[in-house]
Amino acid sequence: MSSTTRQRGTRTATDRLPLTGEPLALDLVNTTYVHGGTRGTLMDALTEPTELDDWLRTVLPRLGERLRPGLTALLDDREAEPAHLGRYLELRAALRELSGALVAGAAAPQPALAAVNRTARLAAGWLEFAPDGSGATARWTEPDLRLVALGEIAASGVELLTGPTAEQVRACPAPGCILYFVRSHARREWCTTTCGNRVRVARHSKRLREPAGPTV
Repeated sequence: MSSTTRQRGTRTATDRLPLTGEPLALDLVNTTYVHGGTRGTLMDALTEPTELDDWLRTVLPRLGERLRPGLTALLDDREAEPAHLGRYLELRAALRELSGALVAGAAAPQPALAAVNRTARLAAGWLEFAPDGSGATARWTEPDLRLVALGEIAASGVELLTGPTAEQVRACPAPGCILYFVRSHARREWCTTTCGNRVRVARHSKRLREPAGPTV
């Protein structure tokens, strides 16, 4: 078992993420966030390989069924390397660019498109008969299962940003927030209730500071 496996009750950078549960591609983008609002601090939940493994464990149930058993064993047996982290950060940057362009109604940056397309190919796989013919075994063109997972996330990003829910992708409008979300219902305006409450408090404070109109 990996020496970096967290003890029960130990909080990780992933535990402190303000928004999770969005589509996989946006969950990766949202591993960078601002803590503290307009004058807050830029935070990054993926600064070292062990944090990447922590994050992968949280999204593991949403990865492909054929990938999950092998990746689970890999995460427990051998920790990620800096090169793995670098690949995930490259995809994160590309997905952030493409999400921003989509929300702004701008043309998608070609280098970002190429980066995501190149990464999505890592998820290519197939089934083979087991040697004795008793069952099937999953195989991938990429032998490193952390990179297969990266490919699945990239492919999910292509599907999200080109599919029927693309028009519901939003950048949180709260000042200082850099998170993205899918507007899952008509009343959802902010990424989290924290951002919504912060904006409402700021609006209320501004009204209190405004000079009163002339009395009659």
